[in-house]
Amino acid sequence: MTIVMIQTPLLLLLASLCADALMQQSCNLLGQPARPLLSSEGDINIGGVFSIHREPQVETHTFTSEPEPTSCIRLNLREFQFAQTLIFAIEEINNNTNLLPGTTLGYKIYDSCSSITLGIRSAMALMNGYGETLSDKSCQRPPAVQAIVGESGSTPTIGILTAVGPFSIPVVSHFATCACLSNTNRFPTFFRTIPSDYYQSRALVELVKLFGWTWVGTVRSRSDYGNNGIATFLEAAEELGICVEYSEAYFRTDPKEDLLRIIEVMKTATAKVVVAFMSLGDIIPLLKELAQHNVSGLQWVGSESWITSKGISETKAYRFLTGAVGFAIGNVKLEGLKEFLINVHPSKAPQNLLLREFWETVFQCSFENSPIGGSQCTGSESLQTLQNQYTDVSELRISNKVYTAVYAIAHSLHNLLMDAAASNKTHRNVLVPEKVLEYLKKVNYTSKTGEQIFFDSKGDPAARYEVVNWQPDDDGTLQFRSVGIYDTSMPSEQRFILDQEGMIWAVGQTKVPVSVCSESCPPGTRKAVQKGRPVCCYDCIPCGEGEISNETDSNDCIPCDGEYWSNENRDQCVLKYIEFLSYSEIMGIVLVFFSLLGTLITILVAAVFYIHRETPIVKANNSELSFLLLFSLTLCFLCSLTFIGRPSEWSCMLRHTAFGITFVLCISCVLGKTIVVLMAFRATLPGSNVMKWFGPLQQRLSVLGFTLIQVLICVLWLTISPPFSYKNMNIYKDKIILECDVGSAVGFWAILGYIGLLALLCFILAFLARKLPDNFNEAKFITFSMLIFCAVWITFIPAYVSSPGKFTVAVEIFAILASSVGLLLCIFTPKCYIILINPEQNTKKHLMGKTAPRSL
Repeated sequence: MTIVMIQTPLLLLLASLCADALMQQSCNLLGQPARPLLSSEGDINIGGVFSIHREPQVETHTFTSEPEPTSCIRLNLREFQFAQTLIFAIEEINNNTNLLPGTTLGYKIYDSCSSITLGIRSAMALMNGYGETLSDKSCQRPPAVQAIVGESGSTPTIGILTAVGPFSIPVVSHFATCACLSNTNRFPTFFRTIPSDYYQSRALVELVKLFGWTWVGTVRSRSDYGNNGIATFLEAAEELGICVEYSEAYFRTDPKEDLLRIIEVMKTATAKVVVAFMSLGDIIPLLKELAQHNVSGLQWVGSESWITSKGISETKAYRFLTGAVGFAIGNVKLEGLKEFLINVHPSKAPQNLLLREFWETVFQCSFENSPIGGSQCTGSESLQTLQNQYTDVSELRISNKVYTAVYAIAHSLHNLLMDAAASNKTHRNVLVPEKVLEYLKKVNYTSKTGEQIFFDSKGDPAARYEVVNWQPDDDGTLQFRSVGIYDTSMPSEQRFILDQEGMIWAVGQTKVPVSVCSESCPPGTRKAVQKGRPVCCYDCIPCGEGEISNETDSNDCIPCDGEYWSNENRDQCVLKYIEFLSYSEIMGIVLVFFSLLGTLITILVAAVFYIHRETPIVKANNSELSFLLLFSLTLCFLCSLTFIGRPSEWSCMLRHTAFGITFVLCISCVLGKTIVVLMAFRATLPGSNVMKWFGPLQQRLSVLGFTLIQVLICVLWLTISPPFSYKNMNIYKDKIILECDVGSAVGFWAILGYIGLLALLCFILAFLARKLPDNFNEAKFITFSMLIFCAVWITFIPAYVSSPGKFTVAVEIFAILASSVGLLLCIFTPKCYIILINPEQNTKKHLMGKTAPRSL
């Protein structure tokens, strides 16, 4: 029958209850504590608990007699080196006259066999001590040790702390990294010389993020070490936007079916990066199975527990770990340790069975009768000829932490004894666990390697890691090389110092592998999470009009400010195209051409009239009004130019006022000519004296009066609410219409209305005079001109309101030119025809109708 293993939570509860009971009532002797595997008495003793063997021996019990103590199998050379490092440190301290002078340190080292049960048993033995004879006073003596170094695993360390914690015995671990141990409420007596996994887990996330891996898988030890480490990793990964495709757990005693299931998950997953937060004992079975299934091509990221294991890196079957990267404790060189390790010999302690077992294991021999095919141990074998985990001192990362733990305890004891001597107190009175615990919290010294040693309020040291990269060697094995450091004491942006150029990646690549669920969304797009999948799995959606994303993997598109618009790639906001009717565009050029052409024609007509100013047709109907009308028409043609070009505050005021005043001047002149025609024919009636009331002076005053009214309207408009330059962003999304806002709509429409009123009055008068008898009745030509004028401006209103942007201005210019051309052609073309083509009709007799009329 196999050993009955009590579940960890129940075991810890029983240990706690037992400790409480021991503190509350008298102690009864229940049996002899276990004997330490390695020990040496001193004035002050330090305990040590290491997993010197890998597992307990499976035994069958008859339950008819008391079972023998549990034995352990499979010697762990790495842990044995840790135990010898503790002894080396103690002997070094004993030979140091500056540290604990006159006081010798002893040690008692126990083997937990990687078992929580045996770890707690070792802790109980260190509290009680071992004695050859027992009495009722055996459990009334003080603890056998003042502090304990160990254990390597987090879960066994929790068991030890539960047992010794109520007695205030400090436990200083060299390799228990679980962040849960930083809980001072549960573990007030815990210290460690290795950083907490809280820092390592978060550092692993930052490392993964640094290389752009957002889609990873994780495997962990199904223990406190792995569970807490990955829990912190997942929490930090979520904060930094890293997604985990799968998270599997394995413990070395799990059935093979669980291991095969994990491998199948890894093979079918799309994540190319695996974060392995596993203890050395748990990852080796996984690696063996992966090698058998020929699983390769994965980028491994490892925790400090296995990332510097030479046993793994030097196994050629594990070449698929090429390019693995992870954090390691800084490596150091301990002077004298190599010589100390190779000087271990069974002859120095003939009765010590552990040393005999160690010798037989490393030399594959036996001190007893040699089995068939085996060899006999002679004792003359030399450890100097061996190269294994025990004798190798090239990687003393964790051994140095054992060394540091011993020195930290020694410095706290030294400070305690120095203070006691200063107060004239005896060692017996001050050497109690509570005092040692108090001084251990305050310890602060510089080690031989230059490292500052101290513990924070949680019992943790400063976190500083080396970044190691597994690179192939010439002999087919893998070597881990330091490629950088990670220091939590530095600002977040300066914590990594990394040489990426010297790194090797999975399958020997020199380029950083890609592990993403979805390819990065380029600038100009945003991420849209796929329904039912992690946030790292998304589609890239182009940004909408007027929105941009100028970063890779943007979660949202940013709308551009009012005067900006997205470019074609939607990755930059550019100034919107500002649209206005300019002189350089075709439409502007055409309008300028016709404006100047109209001006030129008007000037030519004026020139013709000036040359023939003494002829009857020019002198008829007040030549002054004709020249004033031609002058106003010239201004009408030219005022259209003010509507072209970039609108400004002054140009906006000029264009509307110039347009209003020139057109009123023009219509006033036409109106004056119309009234003259009517008055002239009224004057031909017998007894009529009407012309004296509308002679040249009155005609000039009427034009001036009508024009001054428009000037007054313009002045009021400019004073109250003048036109101004306005950026219209409502018509088009992608461009700005730079236009002139009329300011006061009342003022604008008052100007147009006044022009329309004069034009309508002129049209009515001209229409009434159209049939008056005369060979040259100017009224009918004015009627046609007013008809064209009114038709143009009536059509202008809906066209002006509905035309967008610069076309609004173009419509207004067209209306100005069209109405001006209509006036010019209808009023002056017949006169120019007579002057230039039919000069014989340019007589007073003909104009007065005293010759036979000639059709035009």
